[in-house]
Amino acid sequence: MFTGIIEEVGRVRQIRRGSTEAKLVIACSKVLGKNGSLSSDPSYGVPTQIGDSICVNGVCLTVTAMGGGTFTADVMPETFSRSSLAELRPGSPVNLERAMPAWGRFGGHIVSGHIDGTGTIRSLRRDGNAVWFTIDAEDGLVQYIVEKGSIAIDGISLTVAAVTHKPKESSFQVSIIPHTLAATALSAKKAGSTVNLETDIIGKYIHQFMEDK
Repeated sequence: MFTGIIEEVGRVRQIRRGSTEAKLVIACSKVLGKNGSLSSDPSYGVPTQIGDSICVNGVCLTVTAMGGGTFTADVMPETFSRSSLAELRPGSPVNLERAMPAWGRFGGHIVSGHIDGTGTIRSLRRDGNAVWFTIDAEDGLVQYIVEKGSIAIDGISLTVAAVTHKPKESSFQVSIIPHTLAATALSAKKAGSTVNLETDIIGKYIHQFMEDK
């Protein structure tokens, strides 16, 4: 499980593509330790190891190799079809977060790293020190998004400021503070960019329960 509090912004160093799948090689420092050494961050108890989970732009991936200040992760066809990872290129910034230990600080909200789909940034509007993002998404996804509720956008835990859920227009808005823009890869996004979305897992379970009644 993750919390949506981004630890650092890494960079895609290499993408090894297959027909429908790929291996990502991501350069970073904090989530693995400086100069590729294993992290000994006491808040996480044990060093990052092969087989551990790291959330990459909101997608839970498994570490398959480490070294030289990078980690490698496989991206399977299902993940490509349901996320924006296929759009990554060498040099692309990515949000990174290690899985939260049971004794860790819960700073955001429950994030599984299993995204529901993608959205498209319709517009960005500055409002004082904040920036408003309007994001279009499929109706079936927006139905799980509620005003003042939580949503993970590219793995970032954010509060929903407004929701539009009506025929031919399904969208929502978030207001981003300067720190979040500076500390995440969201600052590189523009109108037309694709973002990974994970709605509140509690809302999804409640909806499924009511549907089965």
